[in-house]
Amino acid sequence: MTNPRTSPGTSSGAGPGTKAVVDHRRRLRHTGSARTGTLITSCLAVCLAQIALAMPATLNGLFQESLHPVGSQLIWISDAFLLPVTVLELTFGVLGDLFGRKRLLVGGAGLLTVGEVVAATAGGVPQLWVGQLLGGLGAAALFPTTLAMVAAGTHTPRDRARGIAVWTASLSTGGFVAPVLGGISGTYGSWRLSFVIVAALAVITALVCWLIAEDSSSPEGRSLDPGGQITILIGLFALLYAVIQGPTDGWGSPLVIGAFVVAAVFLVLFVFAEHRARMPLLRLDLFRNRAFTIVSIITVVGMFSFLGTAYTTSIRIGVIQHQSPLRTSVAFVLLGGFSLLLTPLISRLLERANPRWLLSCGLLLMAAGDFWMATLDIGETSLGAYLAPLSLAGIGYAFSIASVTAVAVNTVPIRYAGMASASNSLLRDFGFTLGPALIGAVALGHAASAFQSHLSASSLAPTAKSAAAEVAQAGGPLAVNSVPPDSAPGQAVSLARDALGQGYSLGYVVCGTAALLSCLVAVSALQGGWKVTPHTGESPAADTPAAPAPL
Repeated sequence: MTNPRTSPGTSSGAGPGTKAVVDHRRRLRHTGSARTGTLITSCLAVCLAQIALAMPATLNGLFQESLHPVGSQLIWISDAFLLPVTVLELTFGVLGDLFGRKRLLVGGAGLLTVGEVVAATAGGVPQLWVGQLLGGLGAAALFPTTLAMVAAGTHTPRDRARGIAVWTASLSTGGFVAPVLGGISGTYGSWRLSFVIVAALAVITALVCWLIAEDSSSPEGRSLDPGGQITILIGLFALLYAVIQGPTDGWGSPLVIGAFVVAAVFLVLFVFAEHRARMPLLRLDLFRNRAFTIVSIITVVGMFSFLGTAYTTSIRIGVIQHQSPLRTSVAFVLLGGFSLLLTPLISRLLERANPRWLLSCGLLLMAAGDFWMATLDIGETSLGAYLAPLSLAGIGYAFSIASVTAVAVNTVPIRYAGMASASNSLLRDFGFTLGPALIGAVALGHAASAFQSHLSASSLAPTAKSAAAEVAQAGGPLAVNSVPPDSAPGQAVSLARDALGQGYSLGYVVCGTAALLSCLVAVSALQGGWKVTPHTGESPAADTPAAPAPL
């Protein structure tokens, strides 16, 4: 008789059938552990990617003080990270399907480590750009790979829904942690320490992914689209270059005009390439659906509005007012924290209400917050004054970012849901990338003109005017605003501050107008009574790259 305390696998009387049962149970335990490990590593990696994306926004003031970027150089610090995320994350998603997602996960974390180290050791702005670019490449690999691994590791609709919910919460957690981490390390250490901390987190993430993540791939029916990838990369880079450099180099300069021409040519070539590609990067046939086209426009403009708001807030508090990164981080917690706090409520509302109305209300709240911020005087440094308007914008963003993909997916037949989600993600990221570029161009262009007018009409001595004009000629009003007050050009600091206040108040107005127009389009042009309903088959989110969000 078998001892009841003895495992069947160790019983002397155990036969082949008993051994098979034991082996099956062991396989189940191993599979369950592997899936848990994969979920843990995926959530850790996407949280890391979001921290790396969001944290530098709290450090713009320290970048200005330490590296003295001039003209548009500060804008490029943000967009150097965002650009590769925008144009390469879908390609990395395909690479993970073809060659294995674990390899891409470890490689993305490793590349992010290298980028953060390069940024931390930067002695000038160009090296910081390089570090941000490398970090953006790593994040572009992590965002889609982590979500695909969660989807591949779950085999029932219920488990997949739970896995994606945990993944989404990890993404929001990264957006919440980033400004706090950047604020504390930047205030009590330095901006270099902030990058070192992220590099250390990236090393830990790479090791954990290597040790416990389960590999997966889905090569069937997947292939790269080199023509589309190359043309959109060149086209978007040329467009951003022209928009960012226009105020600094002059809109009529040969380089800026040439960049606009290159952008137009390569974006047209991108359309041709996508029509001919067997597996296109962006499914252009989706745009034959009028509702999806309208949602896509709302997505680009609405997300431009939010990240433009975040960038303007960073420059206003950190660069113009010279407040600490810790105080800047409070503003960013208000902008991004509601996405984490309101997730359960928004999820329930999306199941019960038409997401078109949730999207419209979110965009309206964003517009209200922006217009309110535009009325604040640049001399207002109290965080209490920012509490209400930034909270409105943050709550509006939480509703908008959750609703926009639901709206996009539900405007097309269910068989196209995955394509719609992926295409919408690319457009959403493009809107994010446009935020710093367009707002920086508008605000700096207006501030430069206003400063020259104020300086000419001022009662400053001719020598002080001349000195201030030389500083402005070299680095714009941001450079004048950063001059020590006891120096001769420092007499013009208040003029530069007022001009910058006007310029970035105009930036808030532009963001608010964009959100309001998107709201009106959503209300008037989107029709239908559909709701978000649970799918009984494959989740469309499984093919959807992450939305780098907030900050």
